[in-house]
Amino acid sequence: MSETPRSRETGGDTSTGLPQRRTGHAFAHTPHRSDSRPPQTPRGVRQPDQGGRPGTIPPVPGRPAILLLVLLLLSLLGLALTTWQVLVSGPLLTPDENLSRALVGTVPDAVSDRLSDLGNVPVAVPVLALAMAYAVRRSRAWAPALTAGLAMILVPAVVVPLKEWTARPGPLEPWAAGYYPSGHTATAAVAYIGAALLIGPYARRGWPMATALVLTGATATGLILRGWHWPLDVLASCFLCTPLLMAVAGAVRRTVGPPGRWFSRPRSRSIRRSSG
Repeated sequence: MSETPRSRETGGDTSTGLPQRRTGHAFAHTPHRSDSRPPQTPRGVRQPDQGGRPGTIPPVPGRPAILLLVLLLLSLLGLALTTWQVLVSGPLLTPDENLSRALVGTVPDAVSDRLSDLGNVPVAVPVLALAMAYAVRRSRAWAPALTAGLAMILVPAVVVPLKEWTARPGPLEPWAAGYYPSGHTATAAVAYIGAALLIGPYARRGWPMATALVLTGATATGLILRGWHWPLDVLASCFLCTPLLMAVAGAVRRTVGPPGRWFSRPRSRSIRRSSG
């Protein structure tokens, strides 16, 4: 038998020392070892970065709170600006009145009346009441429903003093006063959008919020087209309702969780059943 290089190295080597471990560049990046040893840099012993994270950057928890604070401040600033313009007859009233005169009567009064009626208390408030009952039945928690009910109670408590304070005349009734802000728009926004926030966690798709926005927009459009309110009256009501609806959304979030987790529990149950 011919002598191979490996046999010559084995036969000529009289040392009994352990084989030397290679630390080459290519060997250091090998993901798996044939001798079943752990890799050189196991995942569990990786050094975290300065923030204590294992090398990845998680979402910043304070960013949504900052965005909500900015939205709250913008809504309050918008309400203060429009109210100031109405009180001092500022320059914003001229384009507001011109836009109203251009839009009033462009559709039949029967259509605009029906759209405006969506903001009536007998129409909008029962929708919110049903959503409150449904949310309590599903979540066994009263906080979101009570917050939505309180928001609806605050609508006339805030709108009525503003109407008396500003005493703005209407587009079709210049001798009357008390048109700013729009109570029908505020009622529709809090009732429909508040109801969508309450039942949204239990709907598979986003149809509740889409429907609420359509109903609220239809109410505001009908009021402007019919001449019951100036466009600035409707815009001010949207500013006014934003903090109220943010409170409802916060109560829902604290009870049900963030929107990304609304459907995680039913899905996990279905996975367990299918695997078993």
